[in-house]
Order: sequence, then structure tokens, then C-alpha cells
Amino acid sequence: MTMEISPVRVLRAGAAPEPTVPLPADGSVALWLLRVAEDPGAHDLLDAEERRRWKALVREGDRARYLAAHGGLRRLLGRYLDVPAGEVVFVREDCPLCGGPHGRPALRGGGIHFSLSHSRDLVLVGVAARPVGVDVEAYPEAEVADLVAVSLHPREREEFALLPEDARQAAFTRCWARKEAYLKGTGEGLAGGLERTYVGLGPDPSAVPGWSLTDVPVGASFAAAVAVADGPEIRLG
Repeated sequence: MTMEISPVRVLRAGAAPEPTVPLPADGSVALWLLRVAEDPGAHDLLDAEERRRWKALVREGDRARYLAAHGGLRRLLGRYLDVPAGEVVFVREDCPLCGGPHGRPALRGGGIHFSLSHSRDLVLVGVAARPVGVDVEAYPEAEVADLVAVSLHPREREEFALLPEDARQAAFTRCWARKEAYLKGTGEGLAGGLERTYVGLGPDPSAVPGWSLTDVPVGASFAAAVAVADGPEIRLG
């Protein structure tokens, strides 16, 4: 399957991004990269559940990131739907593991699939016409990578153990971003099991049945990935 990656767009949080084209019907994925910035107006766009989650955050930095991520997502989806950002209505799909109402976030009425991820000052959003998952991760401390790597797929644990110490942070973060993007795309989330699906630690992700998985370049000391349910030819951009 041919996949093309164009540069990820960098948007100022709080700006109203203009999609270059309407949502395509051929399986293309639009990727948007936002940078966290003060956006007090975003609070007025949130629904009751989003405000509850925002209020529950203790750290001011976490609150700022939440507003930038969710305010930016609303403005972006509002452009695709041609509705005011505050009128975008989110629902939850059924969990594919237990059937409960806590699966993948979705739009009421469907039609557009989206995925949101943020890490430090970066927010990554993927928009597509079929199930999609994105993840962006800052490199963790070396000790954290060593500790969490034991939860990966057995083959990934073996690959990690063979790497020189100075290569482990980048490789681990690549693997983690790929894994989270895939699990967010399926709607399973981390409950789906980090050890279950092999995505690899190398420079290119391993094939995952039913999904197209691709790394996304977002800058130094970060790794990101996008996973899209298989279908017609996919283009990223």
C-alpha cells in the first residue's frame, strides 16, 4: 500500500485553522500539529464533561495543555463540519473489549473520524473518513524507558535489550507511539494490552493486520505515529 507523508501543519492554539481541502472520501488522513499557547477563550467552547476533566487537573501546565488540545480540536472539527466550535458534539463509541460506553471518542452523527494526542507543548490531531488513531510522545527519561519496556511485546523486549543504551530512548518512544496510535484507532486503548501486538522498535513500523501504521515526523526528542483502518489507497496530508 502506497503512503505519502506531507509536512504536518503547525498551528497556533486558539487560531481557526482552515482545512486546505474538505474531508476526502478516499481514505486520506489530515494531520494537524498545534503548539500549546495561552487560549483562555477555549474554556467557553468546552462541554460539561470536558470542563469537568479540565477542572480536575491540578497542575496549571496540564490545564493549559488540555485547553489548547480540546479547544483546538473543536475549532478544527467545526471547520470540517461547518458549525461553530462550541456546537461540536462528542459521544463515546462502545468499547470493543467489553461493550461499555467508554470506547473511542466520536462525533454525534458520525461521518468523520478523529484522534487527539498531546505531549508537552505539542498537540497532534488526525482526521479521516474511517477509524484513525494518532499518538505523539516526548522522549522519557532513560530509567523510565527501561522500566516500561518490560510491558512491550516479547519480540520488542528482545529488540530493546539488544540496543545500545544511547539508542534506547528513541527506539522505545517510536514503539510506544506506534502502539498507542493503533490501540486508539481500534478503540481498545491501553486496556488492549501493550504486549499483544507487535509494531517493532526499528526505523519502520511492522505491519499490523487490518491497519496502516506510519511514523510521523514532529521534531527532535519526540516520536509520533498514525494508524488508519485499511481500505482504499491511503495518503497522509
